[in-house]
Amino acid sequence: MRVTGENVVRQIKLKNEEALPFLIKTYSGLLNAIIRKYLNGNHQDMEECLADVLVSIWFHIDSYDSSKNEFKQWIAAITKYRAIDYIRKSEKLKEHVSNVDFDERMSSQVSSKQNVLDLSSLFNELNDTERKIFEKYYVEGVPSKEIASEFQAKDSWVHNKLSMGRKKLKTILLKDEV
Repeated sequence: MRVTGENVVRQIKLKNEEALPFLIKTYSGLLNAIIRKYLNGNHQDMEECLADVLVSIWFHIDSYDSSKNEFKQWIAAITKYRAIDYIRKSEKLKEHVSNVDFDERMSSQVSSKQNVLDLSSLFNELNDTERKIFEKYYVEGVPSKEIASEFQAKDSWVHNKLSMGRKKLKTILLKDEV
């Protein structure tokens, strides 16, 4: 059956796969605008978020209630909350990155000593590969998948190198404190 604006909800409920291209063609401008508003230029996250939105619409279509709002409003709300989820995920990642255990005790001791950490000299404590990965990931903001492909390695290898590098830097920072 042909998918139209009037029957798109019914077609998704019937799991008619032709409804997905219709959704993308009809609503991608709206969905991308909402995602772009929240995710500010990280194209990989924007693409993943759009894919998650489409999956959410597909699997949660039974929760759509036409008496409460229009379909367009419903998918816009899903998109907004998925984008917010991606922001939260990004914040957790940043929190994880800063998890070199700079708790209040350490940061107050460092500032009381009037020490200013020079990142480049700190990064010099890492081997060449770790330093390149650290600079790309933490300074330039390059996604781990891109770094992995550049090094012809798996994404997990990049995360492993980042983890080992953080441990090295943490050891160095703690040693300097004592």
